[in-house]
Amino acid sequence: MSETKPVPPPPEPILLDLEWLGDHRLRGRSGDVEMVMDSPPVAGPSPVQALAFALAGCMAIDVLVVLKRGRFDLKGLKARLVAERATTDPKRILKVDLHYTVAGEVPADRVDRAIQLSREKYCSVWHSMRQDIELTTRFEIVSGP
Repeated sequence: MSETKPVPPPPEPILLDLEWLGDHRLRGRSGDVEMVMDSPPVAGPSPVQALAFALAGCMAIDVLVVLKRGRFDLKGLKARLVAERATTDPKRILKVDLHYTVAGEVPADRVDRAIQLSREKYCSVWHSMRQDIELTTRFEIVSGP
């Protein structure tokens, strides 16, 4: 007889409220978290910048979680995202290059695997975006933060 694994419950829905603050500024609230978006980005990031922050943050957190599970001597992690946008409306993101700098004694193959797991399995932001966006990832390992 094979055992059936219990199906985990679905995640809670995301509830978000936006309020116009004047000009092109919007305040968004989700639970106890608040942010202001602005276009052009003066009082906060533009919506597309917020999307880029979300993608880089989601993938970087995934990489951190995977590397920390491996109990490596991780001293720091930085990520730099460069996104190319279409020249005509809606000026969507076409191409993303995400470069990680990992500080500490972490094997390169484990960093590569952590990035791969984020992209292929864990990052809900990436999986919510159009899959025709070209995404390249790179990393380097340095000795200190």
